[in-house]
Order: sequence, then C-alpha cells, then structure tokens
Amino acid sequence: MRKQIENRADIAILVHTFYTKIRADAEIGFYFNTMIKDWDAHLEKLTDFWETNLFAVKKYKGNPHAVHNEVDTYFDGKITSNEFGIWLNYWFQTLEELFEGENAETLKRRARKMGTFLFMSMFEHRKKLAENTIYCSKA
Repeated sequence: MRKQIENRADIAILVHTFYTKIRADAEIGFYFNTMIKDWDAHLEKLTDFWETNLFAVKKYKGNPHAVHNEVDTYFDGKITSNEFGIWLNYWFQTLEELFEGENAETLKRRARKMGTFLFMSMFEHRKKLAENTIYCSKA
C-alpha cells in the first residue's frame, strides 16, 4: 500500500526519485544535466518549492519563469511541449509509484498547470527576444 504525502520528508523522496529518472532520460536528461551544476542544492530548492506549493510554508525563494526562460534561451528555443510532456509523465509515474491520496492528486494537478504556465512563459519570452532582435537589426 502506498502512503499519503504528509510532510517535507515525503516530498524529498518524491523529488529525489523523480529527478533520478529525469537525469537518466535520453530525451530530456541532457537539459537538466547541462544546466544544473550542484544537484544537491537543486534538489533541496525543488523540495522547498513543492513543500511551499503543497503545504503553504514559506521556504521557496526563486522565480521559476525566469529560470526556465534562461534555460530555453541557452538551448536556442528548442524546448517544446514534448519535453514538458515527458517531464509530466515522469512526475505522474513517480507519484503513482510512491504515494496515494489527495495530496498526490493535488501535486499532479499543480504540476500540469505549472508546466503549462512555464511553457507559455517560454513561448512569450521567445516572442519578445525575436521582436527585440528585429527592432535592433532595423536600428
């Protein structure tokens, strides 16, 4: 029987298990492995993020939109909805392997929304970069 997500320790297990899969994935692992230099610090920050997201504690400090826009720019705008879909599938798979209950379902819904918002943010950022490039080349 799987357990409920009840605390930070449960979220840490989720985050660590999930990112072990992500790092090993042939299609998207290189994005993470290229950009993340200190995995221990990154996993701690993501545990803070999801703990804040689920339990409304004030631990996470950061701007996911800005970070993902920087990553997308680094990879020349090649990140697509396919990469987000792979990420989300691993998230659901990991949750379903380890946990059950309302908090697990909440994290599925929030990850789906977050992925959509981050991808749309990247798309808008690309448009702004393109507009600035056109504007600068005309000047």
